[in-house]
Amino acid sequence: MSATRVFVARLAGCSVFDPAGDKVGKVRDVLVVYRNTRAPTVVGLIVEIPGKRRVFLSIGRVTSIGAGQIITTGLINLRRFEQRGGEVRVIAELLGRKVVLKDKSGEATIEDVAIEQTAPGEWAVSDLFLRRPRTGGSPFGKGPTVFAAWTQTSEKKTGGEAQSAEQLIATYSDLLPADLATTLLDLPEDRRLEVAGELPDSRLADALEEMSEEDQVDIINQLDDDHAADVLDQMQPDDAADLIAQLSAERGEALLGLMEPEEAEDVRFLLAYGPDTAGGLMTTEPIIVSADATVAEGLALIRRHEHAPALGAAVCVTLPPYEPPTGRFLGVVHFQRMLRYPPNERLGTLLDPSLEPVTAHTSAAEVSRILASYNLVQLPVVDENHRLVGVVTIDDVLDYLLPDDWRSSNSADQPGDDSKPETVNTSTAAIPTRRRASHGTRN
Repeated sequence: MSATRVFVARLAGCSVFDPAGDKVGKVRDVLVVYRNTRAPTVVGLIVEIPGKRRVFLSIGRVTSIGAGQIITTGLINLRRFEQRGGEVRVIAELLGRKVVLKDKSGEATIEDVAIEQTAPGEWAVSDLFLRRPRTGGSPFGKGPTVFAAWTQTSEKKTGGEAQSAEQLIATYSDLLPADLATTLLDLPEDRRLEVAGELPDSRLADALEEMSEEDQVDIINQLDDDHAADVLDQMQPDDAADLIAQLSAERGEALLGLMEPEEAEDVRFLLAYGPDTAGGLMTTEPIIVSADATVAEGLALIRRHEHAPALGAAVCVTLPPYEPPTGRFLGVVHFQRMLRYPPNERLGTLLDPSLEPVTAHTSAAEVSRILASYNLVQLPVVDENHRLVGVVTIDDVLDYLLPDDWRSSNSADQPGDDSKPETVNTSTAAIPTRRRASHGTRN
């Protein structure tokens, strides 16, 4: 059943379907324009289609909104979305703004925006869900909430006062790091930097790791040194090293001096290797155990949420010490092998005898060949004394092999594709997407 009034924050992430029931994409924002003194009019939705491309879907092509899904006419324009003058994104730009209630009861912050259908194919902003400032002088908790019609408020415009990004960040709380990175880069520059400045350090670090080096540098250069160093502390050492290598020598050294000593030491170690070597690709935080550790202990380690899937695919067995550079490297135990043995089996008896480590100076091309030849997702790296110094994971190799702009490119952007129609019938275009997804693509 189609709703005639919905709140925009609840639309974020909703699936968009064509009349045949094929999924077209998912909603990322709602686009409105101001009409003189009337409430803003909805002109369309910003929809993310396969390939992380953001496109514009005219509100006139939406036939139904409701039950967590949106139905379209089956036609969608594949041209990448570009915001025009006068257009405002509700989630990215309206949420968090301050308004003044015309009944003179004070100011409030917009936490959500309701849009209402005014005629077939026409929607407009109707009400605002607002939060008033805290009362009673308490530094804890939140202020009371209130509903108000758009016409009962006026926007507070104070020169030089930045809009709060708190509500926008809350809207993004469930996004995966790659989706968060895409969403951040899709924001207007001022809003992007504002949101980046207010994101938790670990969350911003996750997003930066999913961006191109150019975008990483743009954002990190807008942060003060203390904040930037805190974010770098939260990044994987290899990603932090790659980012610092793109900064000026003076800024890079300043940030290294402000980072936690252990984190800075790992980054300095990685910076000593060329970017096209195993040392330049590896992470210095593999899962390391002793030969006497049991299967139960190994499985408990790889289950920890802070370990990326590629790192959790195996544990490295060494002699003490167990921090890189370790004692002598003994071998690797793959998690599937651990699953085949009883919990009390010692990991030292389960080493993979066929897997040989590489040295830190092994070329990236050779590392890629080994990973592909033996169907591996990680490869141990040792120094001249056969001590483990890190592992190269498949995601780092893919980052190295793919073109620099792979995060922002997709099949619809390839050269020589100018003849492709800008508008296609999604009831047929969605079929290949579903087939690709059935082969293991994340949904």
